[in-house]
Amino acid sequence: MMQDDSTDVLICGAGAAGLTLAIDLARRGVRFRLIEKMREPFHGSRGKGIQPRTQEIFEDLGILDRIVARGGVYPPQREYRSDGSHVESNPMEPREPTPAEPYHIPLMIPQFLTERVMRERLAELGHLVEFGCELMGFEQDDTGVSARLRCERGEERLRVRYLIGADGGRGFVRSALDIEFPGKTLGVRALVADVVLSGLDRTAWHRFNSESMETQISLCPLAGTELFQIQAPIPLEGEVDLSVSALNVMIAERTGRNDIRIQSVSWASAYTMNARLADRYRVARVFLVGDAAHIHPPTGGQGLNTSVQDSYNLGWKLAAVIEGRSDSLLDTYEEERRPIAASVLGLSTHLLDAAKRGDMRRGREVHQLDLGYQKSSLAMEKPPRARGVRAGDRAPDALLRGAGGQPKRLFELLAGPHWTLLGFEVDRNGVRPRAGLRIHTVGSRGDLIDDDGHFENAYAASPGDWVLVRPDGYIGAMVTSQEISVLEHYWRPSPDRTA
Repeated sequence: MMQDDSTDVLICGAGAAGLTLAIDLARRGVRFRLIEKMREPFHGSRGKGIQPRTQEIFEDLGILDRIVARGGVYPPQREYRSDGSHVESNPMEPREPTPAEPYHIPLMIPQFLTERVMRERLAELGHLVEFGCELMGFEQDDTGVSARLRCERGEERLRVRYLIGADGGRGFVRSALDIEFPGKTLGVRALVADVVLSGLDRTAWHRFNSESMETQISLCPLAGTELFQIQAPIPLEGEVDLSVSALNVMIAERTGRNDIRIQSVSWASAYTMNARLADRYRVARVFLVGDAAHIHPPTGGQGLNTSVQDSYNLGWKLAAVIEGRSDSLLDTYEEERRPIAASVLGLSTHLLDAAKRGDMRRGREVHQLDLGYQKSSLAMEKPPRARGVRAGDRAPDALLRGAGGQPKRLFELLAGPHWTLLGFEVDRNGVRPRAGLRIHTVGSRGDLIDDDGHFENAYAASPGDWVLVRPDGYIGAMVTSQEISVLEHYWRPSPDRTA
């Protein structure tokens, strides 16, 4: 049996969560392997909504433009009435982009295309998914994790510093750790299928019988493909026939139309909706991300997005600890992400209840821009702020001008695996440069000019303020020039960050 000791992190599961973590670790130069027990990529549409906050993350990871090019926006919903008429509506509250929030509406792209783009990005960074490779068991001690794998080339043993369970709601890692997964079954069972059909145009999301949970059915054109996604509640018990003929019978019965005909089924699944949250996200050197830690009903498009953000939070922390930071930094992963998942689970369940009544309206609450870590032990303010953004909040974007005259977006300067320190109308003298930190000053004598006040307004900045932005785009600390020395706490091996 082969023994491999050349890897720092083993990621088990190559869905959106595993791929996000792999991309982030790859750009940081961390040694890892990404394994997936399936022999080929997932080819269903399942998580098809990309929320504005995830769009910001994808911009940082270098894939947003590709995601936009391959997907599209959600079409209006067309509600069909019993008399044959219909009415169209936009379930998303219309919003315009702002300098602080450049992405304002969810994107639609089927999950298999999202993951394809992510695998392409990972390949650019020199890594591939190992399909057909399954984690069979593991043991951990004070210095690492010993894992046993069964891959196409045979069994092997792997010694790593950390193991990540990104293997889904029924995954092996959480079960092996004996972590409880409490929650509830929501009393709704549904089918979802990606199909080629005729009889409907692709300019609308077609919904029938929205007032009746038992006979609802929706057919949504999937951006970037020739497919439609069918969604329909089904009885809680019994076998489900997902064949072309059976789905055609269901469509005819629920729409009252015989002109809508399925030609082929690309992917189909029947599932019972659950809302569950793992009791723990970490057991020593093993972590859970994505659906392995939380599962959601599909309402509001929160599941994939929350999973991506789990990995985005964990990636920089793993890299920092591997480079020598205190292992206690990794405790902040569960501290920050588990409350977010609990909040999002509540939102998804609330939206499911509304959907049962035919209410599909969505607002800012699903965009995930307002989720943050103000209560985190990593959030520092000296002195505490009375207004504006706070430590732990998402760092807003801003339109600026470089001192050389060229336009700049703040997000362009934040992009990458580094920390960023921003000073507003400050004297830079006395701020010590260091590896992994980029320092910019905004103001009349700075390298960035805030001509239109976008930075000042977004950050409620006063002359002399400093803002430390974490690698994941959240504000770590906000201090005045008089308190700038406390930022040294962030760079010590075992920092005390009590605000």
